[in-house]
Amino acid sequence: MRHNKKFNHLGRTASHRASMLANMAVSLIMHKRITTTVAKAKALKKYVEPLITKAKEDSTNSRRVVFSYLQNKEAIKELFSTVSEKVGDRPGGYTRIIKLGTRQGDAAQICFIELVDFDPDMAKTETKKKATRRSRKSAPKAEAPAQEAPKAEEAPATEEAPAEEAKAE
Repeated sequence: MRHNKKFNHLGRTASHRASMLANMAVSLIMHKRITTTVAKAKALKKYVEPLITKAKEDSTNSRRVVFSYLQNKEAIKELFSTVSEKVGDRPGGYTRIIKLGTRQGDAAQICFIELVDFDPDMAKTETKKKATRRSRKSAPKAEAPAQEAPKAEEAPATEEAPAEEAKAE
């Protein structure tokens, strides 16, 4: 019986899966965003988030534990310096998965997986959201009278200027 066995084996042996997830985690830490399939991204999220949580506490033991998973000194330096500083106050949810569609060759679902605090574009789009949604048909009508109004104000201003000059003479 398979009670409570929800782990995705990704069609690989245990050693192949472990090395693939370690390589993907190193790439994610070094580049902050990678493109992969949705299934691999979900497996990577479960793999890398506990490592980032462990990196919040910069001790010799936590460095050794994370190194036993990743086996890459440069990734460990990056994780314990820049990544841990950015996510120090975050209680979890260090990664974000953004679906992109299907791959041309085999129709696999493709996505980005990225570290949340390292994407400045996502922070900008979240602050610019409006509270209401309106159709596009009403937007140009509302802008058109606003553009005509300054033209109407400018025309009398130019006519008044010569009249004032004539009075001054």
